[in-house]
Amino acid sequence: MDISGQIVLTALMAVFLFGVVLFLARATDWRTYTPLAGAGSGIVSREGGYGHAEKPAGIFRWLTTVDHKDIGILYGVYAILAFAWGGIAVIIMRAELITPGIDVTQALASSMGVSNGQNLYNGLLTSHGITMLFLFGTPILAAFSNYLVPLLIDADDMAFPRINAIAFWMLPPGAVLIWAGFFIAPFVDSVAPSMASWTMYPPQSVSQTAQGGAASSIAQLNAGTDLMLLGLHLTGVSATMGAINFIATIFAERGPEVGWDKLDIFSWTILTQSALILFSFPLLGSALVMLLLDRNFATTFFTTDGGGTILYQHLFWFFGHPEVYILVLPPMGIISYVLPRFSGRKLFGFKFVVYSTLAIGVLSFGVWAHHMFATGIDPRIRASFMAVSLAIAIPSAVKTFNWITTMWNGKIRLTTPMLFCIGFVGNFIIGGVTGVFLASIPVDFLLHDTYYVVGHFHYVIMGAIAFAVFAGVYYWFPLVTGRMYQVTLAKAHFWLTMVGTNLTFFAMILMGYAGMPRRYATYDLITVGPIDLIQTMHVLATVGAFILLVAQIIWLWNMVQSYMEGPRVGPDPWNLEEDGVDSREWDWFDDRLDTALTDGGEPQDTEADA
Repeated sequence: MDISGQIVLTALMAVFLFGVVLFLARATDWRTYTPLAGAGSGIVSREGGYGHAEKPAGIFRWLTTVDHKDIGILYGVYAILAFAWGGIAVIIMRAELITPGIDVTQALASSMGVSNGQNLYNGLLTSHGITMLFLFGTPILAAFSNYLVPLLIDADDMAFPRINAIAFWMLPPGAVLIWAGFFIAPFVDSVAPSMASWTMYPPQSVSQTAQGGAASSIAQLNAGTDLMLLGLHLTGVSATMGAINFIATIFAERGPEVGWDKLDIFSWTILTQSALILFSFPLLGSALVMLLLDRNFATTFFTTDGGGTILYQHLFWFFGHPEVYILVLPPMGIISYVLPRFSGRKLFGFKFVVYSTLAIGVLSFGVWAHHMFATGIDPRIRASFMAVSLAIAIPSAVKTFNWITTMWNGKIRLTTPMLFCIGFVGNFIIGGVTGVFLASIPVDFLLHDTYYVVGHFHYVIMGAIAFAVFAGVYYWFPLVTGRMYQVTLAKAHFWLTMVGTNLTFFAMILMGYAGMPRRYATYDLITVGPIDLIQTMHVLATVGAFILLVAQIIWLWNMVQSYMEGPRVGPDPWNLEEDGVDSREWDWFDDRLDTALTDGGEPQDTEADA
């Protein structure tokens, strides 16, 4: 795309954004819920002025809401759509890898405006990684925290409700920009999906054309990468705004009975996560700005005759490894919160779980260079990062033993949320132990950039984080909808997800031991090593991926159908009072049901997941 085309595209985007802001400014007053254009009426109550007693109907409610519960639902729906995009991308990639040659992506490439199958595979890989981390991982956790934290700390709402809404509405344009290369590629030859991988390492990310080669001038660069970097910047600003809001809310908006000693474990993990976001995301933002300047204004931040490519890796991983704990700490909080409810006892060693959460938050900023052991950095620096990388496993192990001890001799009920909690613990142990091996410098030299690394972090991301998310979704589904899901489908979802996860990612660990490098679209040129084993493992990994696909289709059907037609639940759908493990959000739910009955509703038959 030449310079005049870029100027026109930028001007059109500016006009569009100005139009959106003007429309929203005229359409509604976000503080009072009172539409200025005559779309209905609103009521303000409570001390803060952010009353939610009556909201506009239809689409205006969702476009203008500042209610933390509505925003939590918006985050959840957005994250599910992103999960679907990232899942479809990886299914195409796994279909490609079932055979050694390039065939599936080659057949799709021309219809998608991409020059060849290799480039399409690289574009899908880049999109999958960024989508799952930035557009699914962080937002799905924001869905839980937005909906639940004010309820758990007895707050009226978030400290800054309108900032909360703005933080969410930055995400949809961010996603459009990140995926824009796929939409524009069929119509503009000089634009393609970014193929720089999710880590965006220079020099590839600085000089790549739409055909995958090296550009000789700025005009030849793939504009899809620029759009992706701008979209990532929006998601980073969104996450930072949300983090500031959560810190302010937990510090300043707690109810009179919620002291620091009474703060629940989920809120502790959200507070720690928010602190990590606040200190790490600005590093990502600065690296992205420098990448954009290098690409479009010929600066030399990351060129070999300037700051160097290793500088980018330091900046990226100083953000990137805390990002792992940004994603895993709230799921740990969900497990620490939900698992005791179905063990019939309180969380064992609550204070130690809190201390281990804080320890992970601090230590996470001292391990980033273990991603760079193979770059040739000073051996003394490598040794110090190896020590901290091994040490950070200790607080994670503390949590694991606390979860196991909580279940020990407990009154365990194998509900669907509990099954996902137990699955989380098992998968997290595998993901954690494989990570400890990578923290050792000699072992990392052997396994760096092989499928072992892919298997390790997917055991953490899919095997642990996604399992905790599903545990939370099933546990709080009655709270959000007032209905119960289909238990048989839910348990089928668990077993298929458990089998698919371990089949897919354990096969990848074995491929890593066999020496199969990651990020390769083909492996037909391999002439040495256990070739038959590698192809067999690729087939098993692809079968596991399709099992996961079937499982998530079952889950989505169950959620939608149960939301529309599921049986109504009572005020204590999990029988928590019987074991003395009830909590504040269910007290709020009980009050909501009482209010509905007072307003003329009728009690209905209830159902539970036994």
